[in-house]
Amino acid sequence: MRAPILLLGILDDGWAGLSDAARQRLATADVVIGAGRTLELVRPHLPATTILKDMDGLLGQVPGWISAARDAGQTVVALATGDPLCHGIASWLTGKLGRDGFEILPAVSTLQLAFARFKTPWQDIKISTCHSADAGEWFVGATPAHGLYKLMRAIALHPRVALFTGPDNNPARLARALITAGYGDEVKLSVACRLNLLDEEVFTGLSTVDAKNRQFPEPNVVLVERSESASMPAFGLEDLEYIQRSPEKGLITKQEARALSLAKLRLKPDAMVWDIGAGSGSVGLECARLAPHGHVWAIEKNEGDAANARANAERFRIGNYTLCEGKAPSQLDTWPDPDAVFIGGSGGELGELISLILGRLKPCGRLVMNFVTIENLAVATAALKAAGATWDVVQLQASRSQPILDMHRLAAQNPVWVVTAHALSPNPSPVSRRGEQ
Repeated sequence: MRAPILLLGILDDGWAGLSDAARQRLATADVVIGAGRTLELVRPHLPATTILKDMDGLLGQVPGWISAARDAGQTVVALATGDPLCHGIASWLTGKLGRDGFEILPAVSTLQLAFARFKTPWQDIKISTCHSADAGEWFVGATPAHGLYKLMRAIALHPRVALFTGPDNNPARLARALITAGYGDEVKLSVACRLNLLDEEVFTGLSTVDAKNRQFPEPNVVLVERSESASMPAFGLEDLEYIQRSPEKGLITKQEARALSLAKLRLKPDAMVWDIGAGSGSVGLECARLAPHGHVWAIEKNEGDAANARANAERFRIGNYTLCEGKAPSQLDTWPDPDAVFIGGSGGELGELISLILGRLKPCGRLVMNFVTIENLAVATAALKAAGATWDVVQLQASRSQPILDMHRLAAQNPVWVVTAHALSPNPSPVSRRGEQ
């Protein structure tokens, strides 16, 4: 039976911080694999016959190195910083070569050590990372393709986030990103640098302004602590809470129609959503709140409305929302396939849009449309029928109370038709219509 590959955790104090068992395994290994700086920590303590393999820039070759060494009957130790199972190489390597061939001997996690220096508990933290390729500066409206996106979503959803940084995506860049995202005044940063080395430094309770241009010794880890302000509802904001054109020229889906449309979209937490004809952004922004692990792509052709939608996204600090200016269907080919689509307005290409969307919707995805004119309703139902889609229509008529002298009356709003369609429906409801019937 071949000896298991040892995944060994090590910190920057090197040989001195290893257990006797870890030192024994290293000293008797035929092949030791690790990052260059980690190999230098153990090189003086290993026999001259030990083969050292530097994986800097060659991570993809490591599984092959391990397999070749094992086939040659050699024992292998792979070094990782701290706990190999905490944002380390363990999950990647075991995924490539199988768990059964490995033994894992962790060191104290780098984060565990950092929190000891911060003197604060860490059982409630969210762990994330930006220790990756240069992601560039953060900007409002960034998509999931941005290298800081997952980290910024973690910070938006959790009051305490601990993260591993990198040379480019450093604490100063993180501080600038937090300022851009609107968290500047309510976030504190703690940074632990060069842990277990003689020049170790620890900074606690820094403001984003203090950190945004500061150079911190590397490597380092960061704790982001955000004070929890009064949370906003996921949906159901009043119409006047949105910035919009006024008095009655603004394009906003009224609260009653918005609530029904959101219910019809049936969003999952990780939904990918399109908002076509965003107007002031009310539907798309509430979609973003209902799908905190997903993302909303919105498009609006009117420059003023697009500016209002962006202002609303910034005001409500919606970080999983990207707005494009233009007229659909332009730019839609650059968006990922959606789980749900809302059409609040179109520029005359309604039939074309419906056909395109039904072809792009993920299985069991939903298309929800709002209309206030009979003509657009007719175009939509004809397009759905031609496509063979399952659909239903709700006519929504709402009235709102208004004062009259010392009493109140009800003032009717314009009727709205809410059309819901999806391409795949194994069990259509009795009120649905099918185009092929």
